[in-house]
Amino acid sequence: MTRPRTTYDGAVLCAPVTIAYERFSSETAHRWTARALRELSDATGLKADDFDGVCFASFTAAPDTAVGMVQHLGLSPRWLDHIPTGGASGVMALRRAARAVQSGDADIVACVAADTNHIDSFRQTLAGFSRFSQDAVYPYGFGGPNATFALITDAYMRSYGVTREDFGKLCIAQRDNARSNPFALQRGELTLEAYMRARAIADPVHLYDCVMPCAGAEAFIVTTPEIAARRGLPAARIRATIERHNAFPDDPVQLRGGWAMDIEEMWTMAGIGPQDVDTLQVYDDYPVIVAMQIEDLGFCEKGHVADYIRATSFDIDGDLPLNTNGGQLSAGQAGAAGGFQNVTEGLRQILGQPLGASVPDARIAAVSGFGLVNYDRGVCTGAAVLEACA
Repeated sequence: MTRPRTTYDGAVLCAPVTIAYERFSSETAHRWTARALRELSDATGLKADDFDGVCFASFTAAPDTAVGMVQHLGLSPRWLDHIPTGGASGVMALRRAARAVQSGDADIVACVAADTNHIDSFRQTLAGFSRFSQDAVYPYGFGGPNATFALITDAYMRSYGVTREDFGKLCIAQRDNARSNPFALQRGELTLEAYMRARAIADPVHLYDCVMPCAGAEAFIVTTPEIAARRGLPAARIRATIERHNAFPDDPVQLRGGWAMDIEEMWTMAGIGPQDVDTLQVYDDYPVIVAMQIEDLGFCEKGHVADYIRATSFDIDGDLPLNTNGGQLSAGQAGAAGGFQNVTEGLRQILGQPLGASVPDARIAAVSGFGLVNYDRGVCTGAAVLEACA
């Protein structure tokens, strides 16, 4: 039996940081992490000793975990967590950090995700990604996210009547949003004709359906409202948040994610509904996952996402401003930092600190994460509703 959960009062998010992405980098993940912490310090006036909590996510810091990272950077936190959930790591970091602050285990938690991207980084990451992949699919010549998401995309399109043109609308909207983001790696115009004519990668997944791996870092701070106010830091409170792992394991193909199991609880805790959201920031390694989150987060009924996409504008000044920095599909996927990107961008928009254009009068952001794709599905999901403090 699930017990009623307490609210997240007493903890706020502030100081979103993005270290400009690079397609390839000769630096280590440790260097990218250090740059993010330096930027947090410069933006807030906090010193290394002020961070008494650290929450860390990375694919390429191995063999180091958060333990090795704090030693490498000369930190001495009294609370520490390592989040190994990839695209779901940002939401999970804010959840864990908020509970630590709420309980008094830490006062100021630096939540950081960073990854490098050497020429061969992506292949090496895939080679050691999971035991499932190594045992069940790689020996048969099948592997990597493009092949997995081709199967998911094909099943989703057949089940719900979604077309490539529908996915194209999502990708084009995100590219349009990216054009004002100076950090986005892809800012050139993307037309529907160019999207439809792009070469197939793993049919029905085509070139513009795929993220670009890159190097970069994202970070934010979780602290108390009093500390944020004392330091003059605009902050946002957590109205609600959910997390789920290995949801619906008996589904033969993934057509829904863990959000669907807990979404009623999230909106009940938030005290509002999807119609009250000013901007939606979702994990977007492929457009099929964007569509899946739109449904599973309650923005439309399951099976009706094609009609919803066709009737909705997703631009920054549209009906539902979506992934307003361009998302990973246009800004780039900096490894585990891609799982923080939705949190930092949602936070920026409601705090009035965007990298590019602002969503008009935004105060409430919904953010959603999806990560750790094994050989046939994403295993980890999370979501949160954030509101700018008055």
